[in-house]
Amino acid sequence: MRAFVFPGQGAQTIGMGQDLARRWPEAKAVFDAVDAALGENLSQLIWEGDAAALTLTENAQPALMATSMAAMAALRAEGVGVEAAGFVAGHSLGEYSALCAAGVFSLADTARLLRIRGRAMQAAVPVGQGAMAALLGLDLDGARKVAEAAAQGEVCAAANDNDPGQVVISGHTAAVERAVGIAREAGAKRAVLLPVSAPFHCALMQPAAAAMAEALAEVTMQPPAVPLVANVQAEAVQDPERIRALLVAQVTGAVRWRESVAWMVGQGVTEFWEIGAGKALSGMIRRIERAAATRQVGTPDEVTAAVAGAVG
Repeated sequence: MRAFVFPGQGAQTIGMGQDLARRWPEAKAVFDAVDAALGENLSQLIWEGDAAALTLTENAQPALMATSMAAMAALRAEGVGVEAAGFVAGHSLGEYSALCAAGVFSLADTARLLRIRGRAMQAAVPVGQGAMAALLGLDLDGARKVAEAAAQGEVCAAANDNDPGQVVISGHTAAVERAVGIAREAGAKRAVLLPVSAPFHCALMQPAAAAMAEALAEVTMQPPAVPLVANVQAEAVQDPERIRALLVAQVTGAVRWRESVAWMVGQGVTEFWEIGAGKALSGMIRRIERAAATRQVGTPDEVTAAVAGAVG
């Protein structure tokens, strides 16, 4: 069994998806539809714009989703749809890409939701007051102990449990800086502040969670064609109302990626296709389950190879 997984923020690069759009009209139509939904030429920014502008949360989130959906459109054009997967999952904003691929949200609604999400997450905490750091060489329990020791009355929590040796923490800047020092003393191989503009997936994001609850309440949702393995639950969910609630919880809750991958492996998944930009998820997956096969699907050559592998 295979799973389709979708990348989160940080995977964006100028030019992503352009070769897909040149090769497949169906992929170009995805970018056109996202541009129309947002009322702006986001595709021009993605393909020819400024890297700093693309990295802005409100742009990166819909841009990465559009690139993933363009890759899905190319796969479908070659005869491989989402039904070729037993499960879909995405890392943070990638969960929205997974839900769009599975037919829960329309493409236009997904683009608008991610624009709202990006702006709300950026606005939740004034610039400079929040931070995130990657702790390498500590497991989740170790990272939680570090975060608890560093908090000292402020917010500091495990935000992304990425793989057995990589946990990202999030919270108030001073607390996260304290955690970096404590983590090194606790035996972390590395502890580094991340170049992010807000402290995602912690309690400081509560204003953004409220904004997403309001936005999601207005959106029509369909049952997924393929079960979603949700970030905050780390197991499959199919009920649209449950998915809606989990998406709100995801804004302040931890991304349980290590557990999600392990759960899918336990259900019989042996192959993971990373749909869209980058290859960060593939690296995490191999560190979680060495026997798992991974495949990137983000360029025309990768689409062609994936289709050959799926039907061969």
